[in-house]
Amino acid sequence: MKPSSACTPIVLAALLSIYSTHGANAQSSEELAKKLSNPIASLISVPFQANYDHGYGSENGDKATINIQPVIPFSIDEDWNLISRTILPVTSQHDIAGPSATQFGLGDTVQSFFLSPAKPTESGIVWGAGPVFLLPTATDAFLGSGKWGAGPTAVLLKQDGPWTLGILANHIWSFAGQSDRSDVSSTFLQPFVSYTTKSAWTFALNTESTYDWESDAWAVPINVTVSKLVTIDKQHISLTAGVRYWAAAPDNGPDGLGFRVAMTFLFPK
Repeated sequence: MKPSSACTPIVLAALLSIYSTHGANAQSSEELAKKLSNPIASLISVPFQANYDHGYGSENGDKATINIQPVIPFSIDEDWNLISRTILPVTSQHDIAGPSATQFGLGDTVQSFFLSPAKPTESGIVWGAGPVFLLPTATDAFLGSGKWGAGPTAVLLKQDGPWTLGILANHIWSFAGQSDRSDVSSTFLQPFVSYTTKSAWTFALNTESTYDWESDAWAVPINVTVSKLVTIDKQHISLTAGVRYWAAAPDNGPDGLGFRVAMTFLFPK
């Protein structure tokens, strides 16, 4: 099933309607960089995150993925926000499942919604919770699950000075889709810690661990990244580079070290 082309104009319309040049100028680079460490900050961001991993299967296959990950907050009232987080992967891969040739195209979309208080608690805790959906938008059977899925998601974090510490988690069960494909029951855990300097450098450590309950297998990449917030012609952009080590992975890979670079466009409210 292909994604609807209506998604792009909707996202662009939301960006244009909420974007404020005055708001962008009113916040320092350090403040904006810290907001990027908060997955549910009141900040529109559009990351393009490129990842490369290798060591898949018997043929030592490799995969390059660009994740398009717009985050759009909506103010419900003075007390509550609704944050939309989308992950749409565009993947090129070779011999991922043995001698399986090359595939290129869209993967499955993961769409999350978080209902979150507009202000932190008295102890400085920021939290959000809501549903997550798996949409079978993959353009090739090797690039997706062929299943519709849903489940709960939540995020909990605290920012203290330059430090951000927290965790994002979800679980997805499949409920419909291609009957000849395996069911989905997957837990995602992303604990994270980051340090942001006054000059808007951010040093981050996290894992993006997944446990597949159907195959009883962990995938645990440990990511170390460095980001710098820059401004080009009044447009705030965060540039990221880093490496990851696969501490655990299914039998068919990946293995060893992987790499990540990202460019994130910021649209402060």
